[in-house]
Amino acid sequence: MRPPFAGLSGYDLKELFSGSNLPTPCYIIDEARLKANGEKLAAIRRAAGCKILLAQKAFSNYDLYPALAPYLDGTEASGLYEARLGREEMPQKEVHVFCGAYQPRDFPEILNYAGHIVFNSVHQLAKYGPAARDAGKSVGLRINPRCSTQKGHPIYDPCAPGSRLGTPRSAWDAEITPELLDILEGLHSHTLCQQNAPDLAKTVRAIEEQFGDILPRLKWLNLGGGHHITRPGYDDETLIRTIRYLKGKYGFTVYLEPGEACALNAGYLVTEVLDVLEKNSFPAENGSEALKAGCRTITPVIVDASAACHLPDIIEMPYRPPLLDAVSLEPAIAEPETFGDDPAEAAKNIPAPSFAYRLGGPTCLAGDIIGDYGFRRSLEAGDRLIFGNMAIYTTCKNNTFNGMPLPAIYKLSEGGSLTLLKSFCYSDFKSRLGK
Repeated sequence: MRPPFAGLSGYDLKELFSGSNLPTPCYIIDEARLKANGEKLAAIRRAAGCKILLAQKAFSNYDLYPALAPYLDGTEASGLYEARLGREEMPQKEVHVFCGAYQPRDFPEILNYAGHIVFNSVHQLAKYGPAARDAGKSVGLRINPRCSTQKGHPIYDPCAPGSRLGTPRSAWDAEITPELLDILEGLHSHTLCQQNAPDLAKTVRAIEEQFGDILPRLKWLNLGGGHHITRPGYDDETLIRTIRYLKGKYGFTVYLEPGEACALNAGYLVTEVLDVLEKNSFPAENGSEALKAGCRTITPVIVDASAACHLPDIIEMPYRPPLLDAVSLEPAIAEPETFGDDPAEAAKNIPAPSFAYRLGGPTCLAGDIIGDYGFRRSLEAGDRLIFGNMAIYTTCKNNTFNGMPLPAIYKLSEGGSLTLLKSFCYSDFKSRLGK
């Protein structure tokens, strides 16, 4: 898999996205990149003998499901609506669902869509498990091995202290009964976020240490998401070896359900510069990467895309998305292109910027900041900017705070043509709030 802006079909992104008929801001989903991700996932499936599901929480643009479906075994859902979407849009594939706690009014309908139903607690298993079993569903329980492998993102760590996600062994021992154990066909463990295979191997060891007596009776084990399989530098060998080990020792089916890996680097957000606030420029702080790069001042710029509305993970994660033709001012926190990149070494190969800009959205939120970027040229109103890796956690998480319009969604075909999939208007904002 190539970096965010290395075209797979020979077209020039800047030329393709600069047309005046293309509205901004807009999302563009790259069909060729989706298929490239799918091919990598399919290779892992074959080599490891596992099954791979699309976690729709990260990517649910169902118009593009046909590009991924040939490479996957089905979809994973977080509740009723995603389960229904998976059944409707990948109708010949498996549908798995996990929810922290199911709504009584939703559960009967979920039984119409999902074949595998995972519960978060023994309480939920006892409440709904018998009905799921009687409906012919494969019943699972999410476990919490309390094995944290993440660094710097506690909001995404299901094993963090006080986590509400998954059943630890202590709760299992206190609450499980022989009758409930008979209902169970599988266990689910999701502990990773944008991580490599050695972290999974460490988690598997923790699962064996804590639940090793349960594993031989299972039909399946779902190792969740967070596997950055399609990222350059991913350790395929360790992943394949770990899955083969589990299958060989216990004989069950192993599932993975990555979301990001399915659509990694497969989307763009095109935005336009609305205003360059030269008079609002401020000195770069001592010790800052901007100053180290030779930029004494940083100039605020307002674009027509909003971090708060259109790229909410920028604020939640936090992270700074790649920007075509920009020069990183903060290599120490920029997302590396490969696992194990040394930011200091990477910085040596970055040309010095001439201008530093703080890109922000047009909303009234003071913290609506996309990030600081360096450029070799000055920015002007009307310039178009292209952010990369915009297929994941964007269209499925965006919002209309401040009355911000939702960006249109386009498909970029393998041949380089653009097709409008969805556009939005005032009624989409208003209809969410009343009649």
